[in-house]
Amino acid sequence: MLDLHLNVQPHTAKRLMKILESYADPESFAQNIIGYQVAELKRGILNLQLDLQEYESQYQMTSAAFYQQFSQGDLDDREAFLTWAGLYEMLRENEARLQELA
Repeated sequence: MLDLHLNVQPHTAKRLMKILESYADPESFAQNIIGYQVAELKRGILNLQLDLQEYESQYQMTSAAFYQQFSQGDLDDREAFLTWAGLYEMLRENEARLQELA
């Protein structure tokens, strides 16, 4: 059992309590919060994958192959590569967070 204490502003606490009161039990409230986070992560992952596909198509390599070469210093630091690397890192972070919630 989790006894959760949040340090939030009084106005935020009041609003949060109103939401919590609309649920039959705290478990369904918690499950809905987790479900929302999972949906947001999936949406973010999809958007990142779409962005990465543009780079993969343009440079004719997978993002994983690109990132390995980029990380090893085999590619230059042009702006497109920096952006591509950042998007790939964000994708990996989101996938790891999603895995933790699964």
